[in-house]
Amino acid sequence: MAINWFPGHMVKTRREIKENLKLVDAVIEIRDARIVKSSSNPEIEELCGTKPRLILLNKSDLSETGITKEWIKELSKDNIKAIEANSLTGTGLKNIKPELNLLLKEKLERLKNKGVVNLTIRAMVVGIPNVGKSSFINKMAQNSIAKVGDRPGVTKNKQWIKTKMGIELLDTPGILWPKFDDEAALNLAFTGAIKDEIMDTEELALKLVETLQNLYPNELMERYKLTDLSDSSLENLDNIALKRGCIMSKNAIDYNRIAAILLDEFRAGKISKISLERPY
Repeated sequence: MAINWFPGHMVKTRREIKENLKLVDAVIEIRDARIVKSSSNPEIEELCGTKPRLILLNKSDLSETGITKEWIKELSKDNIKAIEANSLTGTGLKNIKPELNLLLKEKLERLKNKGVVNLTIRAMVVGIPNVGKSSFINKMAQNSIAKVGDRPGVTKNKQWIKTKMGIELLDTPGILWPKFDDEAALNLAFTGAIKDEIMDTEELALKLVETLQNLYPNELMERYKLTDLSDSSLENLDNIALKRGCIMSKNAIDYNRIAAILLDEFRAGKISKISLERPY
């Protein structure tokens, strides 16, 4: 399931990220806690360079808690910190300011020695599509998107978003990279980061069953009331379809319908808390 999907606006976004880095103190990178590796654009790390970066593992309510905490340990280093969060409920967002203060400790101390107090931290928000950037920004802005006026050194009409944390956010469109390997493509498609319209959702659902029967067999059986699992993902998908009544005339399986059900329930966290990638 190789995918080559790189709309023109993403080329523009990549250029804008590079140009705007000089305007911010840090970068907040949003990732999906279920697919921490696949939802990381390798170009972001290259573009950000040594700029302090806070990695927000969003949708952590849908991921396996222990594995998410292992990812946090794996990702955190000198100029990078990782935290878990849920942008819809706001869980974990209170940790953003303290973590940014730690990342920017030396800079903030230098400014304090110069008499600068109550400094507003500027941060650029980056991430691939559908990882929850809009939900994050709306929650941080208390659901009231507000522009910060033009300032010296800031391109005219550039929108800065105020928050009550003493942080101003600069949003960027979601950016994917030109080509994906098979595993990353599947994980992105499973979680909806790649639009279903360009996918074969029936094949995607079959691949999801194959993945879940390997990683979360008990949760898959419990959700769809299966007594056991076959080694064949197609047979398992058929049994799930039968349990959900996805049958057409002459007892044919309605694969389009069961694919939609399976993908929707996975994305909503109804099957279980699932982490498709581990740091080890």
